[in-house]
Amino acid sequence: MKKENSSVLLVSLIVLLTAVLRIVNAEFHIYNLVPVAALGLFSGSILQQKKASYLIPLSAMFLSDLGLSIFTHTPGFYGVSQLINYGALALVTLLGTRLHNRNSLNVAGYTLSGSLIFFLLSNFGTFLGGYYGYTDEGFIQCFTLAIPFYKSEMATTFFLNSFIGDLCFSALAFGSVHLLTSRQKQTQIA
Repeated sequence: MKKENSSVLLVSLIVLLTAVLRIVNAEFHIYNLVPVAALGLFSGSILQQKKASYLIPLSAMFLSDLGLSIFTHTPGFYGVSQLINYGALALVTLLGTRLHNRNSLNVAGYTLSGSLIFFLLSNFGTFLGGYYGYTDEGFIQCFTLAIPFYKSEMATTFFLNSFIGDLCFSALAFGSVHLLTSRQKQTQIA
């Protein structure tokens, strides 16, 4: 029971930290650096309870959307494109359930794939939201403008931020699990 309470506390902290980081990054206009997709990939791969693996990243996204609505001028809830984002996050989590051989190359490949899936689907959601019209030109414009999503003195780029955040989180999370697992095995042998 003590281990279960520790796990619930750890998961709660991860969800809360992810939500807070997403809100703070939005305020500083550093979009998509928070690794929500990597959280989905990680929970899908690591957790045995698949219901929880979906609940964790979706809860982090919902909590941060709620926080954006309450504490910032950024809309947290914004229509059909948001539903696509939640679906994309669930799809990345599903991708994580397929990641069984967790070596560095596989984790990097799955992380890139998850970032790419989220990028493509979230921008398709923006197109479906009608921001650029429902024409071929609007579709092309939506994806063309998404590549350098936000430029300022920080010169951030949407997909690059997403991939960097996801890759750093994946390296830290999967690396931590690998180290813990290795130590447990060494302790059992000794």
